[in-house]
Amino acid sequence: QVQLVESGGGTVQAGDSLRLSCAASRGAFSSYTIGWFRQTPGAAREFVATITRNGDGVYYGDNVKGRFAVSRDVAKNTVYLQMASLRSEDTAVYYCAAGGPPYGAREDEYRYWGRGTQVTVSS
Repeated sequence: QVQLVESGGGTVQAGDSLRLSCAASRGAFSSYTIGWFRQTPGAAREFVATITRNGDGVYYGDNVKGRFAVSRDVAKNTVYLQMASLRSEDTAVYYCAAGGPPYGAREDEYRYWGRGTQVTVSS
């Protein structure tokens, strides 16, 4: 079992950048593909990005492709989501998840979830 903790959220202006972190407080973090999802009130979770367990494969949702980049630091047991050129529509709670298949983009493919971090982009 792995416990995930997201951090780095906040309020920024449109066009700004922000970096989110997903760290494991317990468990074999390096054994898992890690996914990022986001959710706005009343909506389903939306796939953002995923990275394979050794970091050699990444996959992005169409809404963030070219603006967001996912990476992982195995030594620090942390996965990062670097977000650039932020837009108001990127406002959401961002979650990281573990236990999905390589390149998994569906919420139901992931077993472990963090509690999320709020990102608010003001225009």
